[in-house]
Amino acid sequence: MGDILFIVLRRLRAPLIALIVIYAVAIAGMVAIPGVDAQGRVWHVSFFHAFYVVSYTATTIGFGEIPYPFTDAQRLWVIAVIYLSVIGWAYALGTVFALSRDPVFRAAAARSFFVRRVAHLSEPYCVVCGYGRSGQEIVKALDALRVRVVIVDIDAGRLDPVAVQPFLRVPLVRTGDARRPEVLRDAGIARPECRAIIAITGDDEANQAIALGARALDPSTLIIARVTDPVIVANLAEFGGIQVIDPYRTFADNLRLGVAAPEVLQLEEWLTASPGSERPATLRLPDGHWVLVGTDRFIAPIAQALAACGQTSQALTELGLPHAVTAATPVAPGTEDSLLGAGIDRAVGLVAATDSDTANLAVVAMARRVNPVLTVVMRQNKAYNRLLVDASQPALTFVQSDVMVHEVLQALTTPLLDRFLDQLRHADPALAREASVSLEAAVGTLAPAVWTFECHADRPGLAGALQDADRPLTIAELMIDPRDGQTPLRVVPLMRVRRTVSAWPPQAVASRRGRGWSAGEPLLRHASPAPGSRLGWPVSDADLLQILPDPATALAAGDAVLFAGAEDVERLQERFAWDSGLIAFVRNGVEPPRSAVFRWLAARRARAASRVSPRP
Repeated sequence: MGDILFIVLRRLRAPLIALIVIYAVAIAGMVAIPGVDAQGRVWHVSFFHAFYVVSYTATTIGFGEIPYPFTDAQRLWVIAVIYLSVIGWAYALGTVFALSRDPVFRAAAARSFFVRRVAHLSEPYCVVCGYGRSGQEIVKALDALRVRVVIVDIDAGRLDPVAVQPFLRVPLVRTGDARRPEVLRDAGIARPECRAIIAITGDDEANQAIALGARALDPSTLIIARVTDPVIVANLAEFGGIQVIDPYRTFADNLRLGVAAPEVLQLEEWLTASPGSERPATLRLPDGHWVLVGTDRFIAPIAQALAACGQTSQALTELGLPHAVTAATPVAPGTEDSLLGAGIDRAVGLVAATDSDTANLAVVAMARRVNPVLTVVMRQNKAYNRLLVDASQPALTFVQSDVMVHEVLQALTTPLLDRFLDQLRHADPALAREASVSLEAAVGTLAPAVWTFECHADRPGLAGALQDADRPLTIAELMIDPRDGQTPLRVVPLMRVRRTVSAWPPQAVASRRGRGWSAGEPLLRHASPAPGSRLGWPVSDADLLQILPDPATALAAGDAVLFAGAEDVERLQERFAWDSGLIAFVRNGVEPPRSAVFRWLAARRARAASRVSPRP
């Protein structure tokens, strides 16, 4: 607001001075020129009457001549005042209109309006830095979850369509460079309602600068950055406290699972699908030799992933790959001879991943002429080319925006699921098969809802059970329907996490507590019928993890259990956290007294029973 006032006063200084001078001269003239009253006596207009007459005359209202009819000299002066005031007001209004079109003023006004709206947000929101294709898809997905979004982008042209797009809650937008600390402050990253900052511009260095700046301004907010450069990934990992998503490496891991552990890949796709959608089919990629065509940054992690599961590969790239990654010196792509030299005639699979969809389609066509039974994996660069890519019938398609939406929402809503899947990728595939069988028995073949149940001792429904050393709370008790105390819930425990004290840095904990935040607070609250997801503390490498825990496992204060099951089960489980009598009801089958009167009667009966002497 201070910037706007300064600009207004500076630009309107001359018009305001001109109007003040015109009014002062006009009033002085009206007072000085004598008039004649009804009796013919000379009189002079008072300063108040003079100001009144000049005011309605200068604004072209013209009520009349008061308190007596004017003399010719006074009327001549009023004519001069009319022309002077019109010129003054035309000058002032022209300056105001010019100011309204001034880029500096418009930018300052937009910033002031944006800052005020962010300051009045009273609900959780996420800050998305970068509104490219991936940013647009992430904002749409968050809006579908009824999460407020604040968008920051350096290109105003990208933000203009936001006002007319069909959002449930129109995002707040700010044109600016998110690498600058003042822009991040304007976006409200240090406010307690801000739950995450997502750096998803098209520049890895910009994402790194945004992530580091946000971490310096607020050490406690969740920061997610999309980075594909291995050097920047290492830098952010060394800095700590920033969740880095590399879509290329994520896709490479999925490709490796499709070859080495298709059951794990199927379970991962099943758990991360929208609740209610059908279970995906098992993707089994063949063993053998693969030909990789694309850019260095994309096919390098794919070559490493294939080598990790015992596959051979040959890369064709314009820039060349390190010899440590591929077995032979790469050659330029684009000809059938190059594909033959890479062994396309004996290959079982082809990865077409250049920066051009047309080039990828051409490579696939040439490769299939030589090897018709080839398994094809394609990269789709432009959204409008989806039909062309689908027409080539690839076994697997890489769409960066889809991968980023999947990874970001997973990190925001159910971060324990990401840790569970990471453990599963490096475990025996038999665990994935066991989890799939249990899930199918609980929810059928539809995709389950996934959530985290936090065992906090400050929750009234859990306090007594968590402090009972003789009979501790178990996972099995949380898997009983609290409405009747007997019917098993359609749910499967996927992982138990025993929290460590070092999960949050001490300064981050103090910062959040000072802002009214508790460790068990939901990261994103869903107002829609879909079950919400809770973050609690972030998962630490020092946490104790138990995959597919036995239902008889005892729980302690601070534990978290990752569940998957039917959509309505989470709401039923939440009743255990807030109703102090449900745990006893599940254990004993007797519903405890609810009201104060019934609790008093129960206590009275207990005291009476304790006074009855036992028979000899």
